[in-house]
Amino acid sequence: MAREAGQELRTRGLGWLPWIALAAVWFATLQVRPMLDPDEGRYAEIPREMAESGDWITPRLDGLKYFEKPALQYWASAAVYSVFGLNEWTSRLWTVGLAFACLPMVFAWAARLYGRGAGLAALAALALSPFFGIVGHLDLLDAGFTFWLTGALFAFTLAQSAEVGSQSERRRMLAAWLAAALAVLSKGIVVGVLTGVTLIAYSLVERDARPWRRLHLALGLPLFLLVAAPWFIAVSLRNPDFPAFFFVHEHFTRFLTTVHQRVEPWWYFLPLLVLGVLPWLAPLIGACRRAWLDAGPTPQFKPLKFLLIFAAVTLVFFSASGSKLPPYILPMLPPLAAIVGVHVAGRPDFLRHAARIGAGAMVFFAVGLLVYSARRNSFIPQEAIVWSIAAIVAGVVVVVATWKPQRPGAVAGALVTAAAAIFAWQSVLCEFSVIPPSRSARDLVAAVRESIHPQTTLFSVGQYRETVSPYLQRTMTLVGYEGELRFGLRAEPGKQMATPDEFVARWGSSTDAVAFFDPHVWESYQRRGLPGRVIAADNYTVAVSRL
Repeated sequence: MAREAGQELRTRGLGWLPWIALAAVWFATLQVRPMLDPDEGRYAEIPREMAESGDWITPRLDGLKYFEKPALQYWASAAVYSVFGLNEWTSRLWTVGLAFACLPMVFAWAARLYGRGAGLAALAALALSPFFGIVGHLDLLDAGFTFWLTGALFAFTLAQSAEVGSQSERRRMLAAWLAAALAVLSKGIVVGVLTGVTLIAYSLVERDARPWRRLHLALGLPLFLLVAAPWFIAVSLRNPDFPAFFFVHEHFTRFLTTVHQRVEPWWYFLPLLVLGVLPWLAPLIGACRRAWLDAGPTPQFKPLKFLLIFAAVTLVFFSASGSKLPPYILPMLPPLAAIVGVHVAGRPDFLRHAARIGAGAMVFFAVGLLVYSARRNSFIPQEAIVWSIAAIVAGVVVVVATWKPQRPGAVAGALVTAAAAIFAWQSVLCEFSVIPPSRSARDLVAAVRESIHPQTTLFSVGQYRETVSPYLQRTMTLVGYEGELRFGLRAEPGKQMATPDEFVARWGSSTDAVAFFDPHVWESYQRRGLPGRVIAADNYTVAVSRL
């Protein structure tokens, strides 16, 4: 799949230089932003502990079993840490890198089936998306999942569009099976639900069972199992409690109940989807109509309709779930960008209109964050002003680059628009990260680092702040808190956990200890006369030294 995409980039005339330039812009702020609580801290710490312990089978967070997601991203990040160490850019490299890879993949798919103009329009549409540009720069599982799932979809549609029984069909179907396996290792068996329901719905709508006969199950299924199954088997054998927690609690219970306490109304994802496609919302309506009616580039399959059905299935599935988080709909955006790119490929005014709406959104968010800071904090950090100006300037570049209508297939306007939009959304994210209240423990840890030595005992009291551990590169003993670590604490009673009375006793007898308190909990301990000296504090954590 990657080799075919690379060939497509060359044969359609872009070469490698534009992609190198876009990559340079995409990764520009990777090291600048602090890790954000809770997700970026969590997904930085789990691979750190994996690399440190040498146990690549059982994921752990704060030394405790953590089975919410599969291990592919943990392996990749741990491998990067083993070479370059842990910092902001290494923790994000895998997920942000795969988010970037969605751009050339969308271009290559649309260009192969519908021409370079469609590929460029799809590329610009995806780069202009505020949702994709921001979520794609965070250390979450969703960007990697989106890349592998989109890769499976694109490879499948290319295979079904190829000549029946050809080598190309078989090669692309095997690529689809491989990408699906890696998607399962990224986020779990939801891959089978989304792709399976999509294929069933497509077959029913089209009254066409031919795609089922072209799945190459004899080779594809063994390949899928060879890649996806070994880790699940190994972790289950080593941890008998894994299957029930992962497959039942993290999949069926998450979908059918509200146990994860992420309850939102059924329409929760609709405004987020509008935000994701805002610069090209109007063309998307016509593009969906065309995708539904389009006969396809070949008589045996309709790839645009298949992608449209996938997007609809994804939206309905997660809207029906009892657990909702914004990044869940990220996999919808590359297919929708491809659908739009095909629809507007021959329209010289598309890029200009989309760029102006996108630039307006850039200015709105950049200025809006300044207003938010002024009203909430009664001041505006200087760094926030700088990043706001950067986002606004990037928006101006987007408008200037597309001031005149672009002829179909024009490269320069699409690439400049994409690059400026990519930088603008990063600037907005950087602006958000420097506006109080603090959403990262980076500055807090920097303030306490001199008080912490290798032999210092560390406690986390009344909270577990995820970014503390990766910045300290240490685990902590929990006191009076379970949260997302509840399963690990129950699976290994007594490990990494102290009762409040045990903590008081250990704290009183210690001569070298540091505790990270929830502020309200610290006030309670202060009233009880707990000795200690506050060495740093922010909105969410008070760091106290026993010395």
